[in-house]
Amino acid sequence: MEQDGDLNPDTDDLPLRANTNHILVRHYVLDLTVHFDRKVISGSVVLFLQPCSGVMTRLPQDGIERGKDASLCSFQEVDTTKDCARDLEQTRAGTAAVDLDLSGVGTQAQAEAESIQSSRWWENTSDDDFTLVLDCCDLTVSKVEEVDVTSVSAMSSHLAEVSSERTGVSSVSPQAALIHNIISMPSSQWRQQHQLFSQCSRALGVQDGSSLHFHTDRWSLQVRKRGVSSPQEFPRVLRICYETRPTGGSVRWTKDQDNRVCVYTAGSPINNRALFPCQEPPVAMSTWQAKVRAPSECVVLMSGEEQAVPIKDGHTCFLIWIYYVTMPMPASTFTLAVGQWRQVTAETPQALEKELRDRMDCGKTAKLGVGSGEWTEAGPVSSLGSSTSEVVKGSTLQTGSSDQTTRSDSAFCYSSLEDERLSVTDYSGMVDDGISCSHGDYPCRFTEQSLGSQRVIPHRVFAPVSLLQKAQMGVLPLLPQCLAAANAVLGVHPFPRLDVLIVPAGFSSLGMASPHIIFLSQSVLYAGSPGSGANALCLCGSRLCHEIAHSWFGLVIGARDWTEEWISEGFATYLEDIIWAQAQQLSLQETAEQSDLKALLRWRRLSDELQNSEEELQILRPNMENTGQVSESGSSMVKHALNPDKSFMQVHYLKGYFLLRFLASQVGEQQFHNFFRLFVKKYHGQLILSQDFLRMLLITFPDMARKGLTLSAIYADWLDRPGIPKWLYERSAVWSHARLVEEVKAEVVKWILLSQSHQGKGRKRKRMEPKVNYKEVTSDQLVMLLELLLEEADLSVATMRTLQRTYNLQNQDAEVRHRWCELVVKHGYTQAYGDVKHFLVHNQAMGVYLYGELMVHEDPEQQALARCCLSLVNEEMDQSARRVVEEMVL
Repeated sequence: MEQDGDLNPDTDDLPLRANTNHILVRHYVLDLTVHFDRKVISGSVVLFLQPCSGVMTRLPQDGIERGKDASLCSFQEVDTTKDCARDLEQTRAGTAAVDLDLSGVGTQAQAEAESIQSSRWWENTSDDDFTLVLDCCDLTVSKVEEVDVTSVSAMSSHLAEVSSERTGVSSVSPQAALIHNIISMPSSQWRQQHQLFSQCSRALGVQDGSSLHFHTDRWSLQVRKRGVSSPQEFPRVLRICYETRPTGGSVRWTKDQDNRVCVYTAGSPINNRALFPCQEPPVAMSTWQAKVRAPSECVVLMSGEEQAVPIKDGHTCFLIWIYYVTMPMPASTFTLAVGQWRQVTAETPQALEKELRDRMDCGKTAKLGVGSGEWTEAGPVSSLGSSTSEVVKGSTLQTGSSDQTTRSDSAFCYSSLEDERLSVTDYSGMVDDGISCSHGDYPCRFTEQSLGSQRVIPHRVFAPVSLLQKAQMGVLPLLPQCLAAANAVLGVHPFPRLDVLIVPAGFSSLGMASPHIIFLSQSVLYAGSPGSGANALCLCGSRLCHEIAHSWFGLVIGARDWTEEWISEGFATYLEDIIWAQAQQLSLQETAEQSDLKALLRWRRLSDELQNSEEELQILRPNMENTGQVSESGSSMVKHALNPDKSFMQVHYLKGYFLLRFLASQVGEQQFHNFFRLFVKKYHGQLILSQDFLRMLLITFPDMARKGLTLSAIYADWLDRPGIPKWLYERSAVWSHARLVEEVKAEVVKWILLSQSHQGKGRKRKRMEPKVNYKEVTSDQLVMLLELLLEEADLSVATMRTLQRTYNLQNQDAEVRHRWCELVVKHGYTQAYGDVKHFLVHNQAMGVYLYGELMVHEDPEQQALARCCLSLVNEEMDQSARRVVEEMVL
């Protein structure tokens, strides 16, 4: 079977090679071992397949006999761990010989050659044979075999039953019929279904003399069975033995903030294809089970519906962690993190309790600086008489080489919010729309009435020891408030639990949401120190709200075409403000004022980005009328997904956010928010395109058409062209005169006058510093103030010094410190170069373009600072970020 000829991997587009129109993976069973010594993950993945057009309609929907406990059945199992390890050792030996032949070849050619593997006799297969194509890169595949599920004793009682019902469908093998029955089991029997998947995954390979042949290239794994010409005849269960590579793009091998080794899935741009062979197109929705062996001192966090209780792996120094999901999801959402993290507990040291309470109301203004105090990455040294390790004393999740103890329920935080006095808007009385689930059969939380009142789902927070106190003072108290606020705005939580992990410093963004787990950058942690005031928690709270919003938009409702990123990021950015205002208990006026200030800040960021980026990267629907279309086999390309510049652009967040603000302005904000809940009810568990959301909106609010707002008009103004729509230009002028903005402008005037008063002063005549009363400002106002000061050609050294002292800038949140660093670089304020160095080392997700500002002024001291910072973080920095920074600096 020929590959689609229109896929060109040499561009910055990402190929999705899987032939999902022919055959689909319905379930994955992963059996993995983490090797920190070699920086690889080895093991196997078993795929349960179903052809997309077939002959299964006459088979029973539930072929599993009632009353049988599948967990009691026994059969001959294959030890996949030992079996795959042996095959991989043989494969590595063969690869070593290839490496010798390539010793004189350039690195790019060598990488290309190493990506090509073939099993013995692949060349004897024919293009007339059906080819299963999986997305795969940076993996060493040792074996692909068909699994003999008929050897599973739990299935034997059904073979006769299946055979008797196969009259007229003789082309279907007993194995295919059995797998169809498992896949088709109703959601009420999901536990039995997963037990059968698990047992089948451990069955022996087929011993009939036939074999599967495979071939890998740069982006795919291709599998054939000689003589099999259609997906209906193709084996339904495959086992792939493989090993990741240390440089694979799907996983990051690095060290955490305690200098301990860890590994985690990196997410975009290539998703999970370098972690396990899979079908990457979003339409390939599947469930999965995973068993992960990791050193006993590590904790394994993963997408999974129940908290894993680790068990000992025989007499080894490894523990086994098992996770599963029952909601079909794209393979790209699978997430894994393994490291020596510790669970953050709710036990707050007495010395911190009062300060934490004082800082909780983030909607209030910040106090002006009263001195920096002594502060480290671990927390306020002067106020604690104990080390950070005592924060987790009595933690319910303990890991180590000694006896392991884990308590499943008590390890979670449950909160009724009785003591939080969190008032939430109740949308439950909105008109009953009669919308029911439209997705396929799975155990759906939206249909369980009892979950409607579950405002806060069980949650845990993990962090390296050095950041436990910051996570305890910020993330832990904010998380239940943000979860409750999200429930008030959007309804039932799509997932039953949530873990939050503070990831290593080299993480490439401020956060990443996956089913059941959120990765959070250390940049958003509690920014407090003595004098930092209420601003200390605002960035953390708003980012938590953003990532929590992805549970609804991005995960339980996903984009059918990955180029429509705005469906995920634009929606989460818009909802972030609504949920965060709800969590802060702001009044309607306070909410509107905060919203307008944020809108102006985002407008300035978007305007600047669009002036400095390629037009083709500014389009929210780059495939336009071809959005969602794929080739005959189901393969496609994701435009510009491999462009390193794109990963740092905000256009899908910001332009998408402004489109939603525009739509809200046309129908009324409250009505628009109510519509969100209706949309979630209708489309949860499904993939959508822009048109699905817009069409339902236009039907729900027919008056929009009378205003000329048609689907084609919205496409033309917002989605299919670069630049800024007319409405946004006009609205930005209104935001620029909002009350909170006018307050900032008044403060900026004071600072400009102060700087002008320093000009022309001689050293001999030292004048007294004029006394100025500066207004207290919020963190967002402080960001705006610094941005406006960045527009000034000159600021005196004395002004910079007073500015730093007045607002205690080095102890503000990362957004404020980022603007402060830009100001320092622009005006060459050498006394604060230490702040710039600290920012670039500890806030790698935000500092990429700060390197460019250090280089562009051609100041030797600034350029030396940029090179110094790059050398300090080079090994831990995200690969895409490092490439962009190296182009600027080197």
